[in-house]
Amino acid sequence: MAARCPWWAPPVLALQFLTRLPVPGTAALSGEVVAIGLVRAVAWFPLVGALIGCATAAVAIGAAMWWPAWVATMLALGVEALVTGAFHEDAVADFCDGFGGGQSADDIRRIMKDSRIGSYGSAGLIIAIGLRAALLTALLGLPGWAAASAIVASAAFGRLLVVMMMATVAPAPGGGGLAKDIGSGVGMGTLGLALLTAAPGIAPFAVAEPVRLIGALLAAGLFALWFRRLLRRRLGGSTGDCLGFAAYAGQLILLLAASAR
Repeated sequence: MAARCPWWAPPVLALQFLTRLPVPGTAALSGEVVAIGLVRAVAWFPLVGALIGCATAAVAIGAAMWWPAWVATMLALGVEALVTGAFHEDAVADFCDGFGGGQSADDIRRIMKDSRIGSYGSAGLIIAIGLRAALLTALLGLPGWAAASAIVASAAFGRLLVVMMMATVAPAPGGGGLAKDIGSGVGMGTLGLALLTAAPGIAPFAVAEPVRLIGALLAAGLFALWFRRLLRRRLGGSTGDCLGFAAYAGQLILLLAASAR
């Protein structure tokens, strides 16, 4: 008889997966329930992303009352890295190293699994974090509610893009981690629920800036088409590092739309 997954397990496991926050109750779950719950947890990624975005926005806007915007931005990104364990930043570095230096699919997988960071990874990480820091600094010049809605929306939007990639790109052969163990069970139903869990984080920005959100959606659609083709051509599918890169790219896309003149 298959194990039953409690209703509360997927959102709690999503929080545990995407952050370093202590989450009570999960230790009592069996391995089988955790495996089932993690697949269902994917649909809750956007909501957890929105919660992370709330913390980032609160630190950035609060610190901007005392220090210059760029200092507030760095403090916010530092706190966020502590909350998430720099989860997606690590993926950005691995992805850039693998796809920058690898020739074959085996090369790419081997390089991405290497704990060391090479020149491609260093350059990609510096550009990604630097661009995000610049965009957050620009947003802090707006009224507090406008900056907060954009920051929170970008965090939810990035995780929603991850779910979309998991639902449309199969795990790479020989891969592991998030893409293989969880992504193989993600389908259109999961994506539909993810759209609902993304709504609380994205809705305020959508109401305030509908044109900018449409621009972000169009840009994200183009990115997803390009990224999907790249992953299939170079790797034969997706991996956890590829999905983490997509999450960071999604955040940057919405932040670019939010801060554009």
